Amino acid sequence: MGRFLFWLAVGLMVFVFVFPVLWIYVTALKGPDDIFADNPFVFAPTLENFDYLINVRPSYWELINSMIMSVASTFFVMAVSLPAAYSFARFNTGNGHILFITISTRMFPGVVAAIPFFLLFRDLGLLDTHLGLSLLYVYFNMSFATFLLYGFFREIPESLEKAAMLDGYDRLSILRWIVFPLIKPGIAVTTMFCLIWSWNEFLFAFLFTRRIARTISVGQSTFWGSVEIQWGPMAALMCIAVLPTLLAAWIMQKHVIRGLTFGAVKG
Repeated sequence: MGRFLFWLAVGLMVFVFVFPVLWIYVTALKGPDDIFADNPFVFAPTLENFDYLINVRPSYWELINSMIMSVASTFFVMAVSLPAAYSFARFNTGNGHILFITISTRMFPGVVAAIPFFLLFRDLGLLDTHLGLSLLYVYFNMSFATFLLYGFFREIPESLEKAAMLDGYDRLSILRWIVFPLIKPGIAVTTMFCLIWSWNEFLFAFLFTRRIARTISVGQSTFWGSVEIQWGPMAALMCIAVLPTLLAAWIMQKHVIRGLTFGAVKG
């Protein structure tokens, strides 16, 4: 009985998570008349929604914008957060005050920062630019990444580094040959979270972009008009939008799973 309830719960969870995604792909393959048909499971598959995205309302540039800003901001976040988190974890830089200030930027709703950033970016000419939105993503992800990596670095015994020093390793060699290989799962998890957050972010992309730097998450909302909602093309664009993050998660799944359980079996 217990085993049956376990698999029932597992099946229910899989259904809850998978069904919406599956339904989006099914909707993308339907014509306008089939989307609201009485029997939603009987329809003639068509690619006209994808053709609409290619020839009528091209969306590839929104996809490219999302890729550029997600990858660039994540790369910069990791380049800064890795040494910062190591410094906080090993040397207690700032006696905890700098770390607290860094983390505190995530303690208020992001929308609170929208107006000050909007006025600043308007004066600097950064509205509707790739640089402007990338800087926003760096701002919001850096504190999160630093805090997450700080926890992973704290899981690595300091005695390993001291033993390496006795063997003649300098600090950079220790980082390269001992610390970074051990922290690789944590780096994978942090990178994935930053990448997915930047890719899916909607509010700031909607407020700070118009056409030039518009991301794919904002592009999906343009199918929602005051007169008509284009469900088919919207579903087709959603199908495309979820693919990069699913692909990245699949490629890095081994490190992500290891990272999520990092320290869970510490002896």
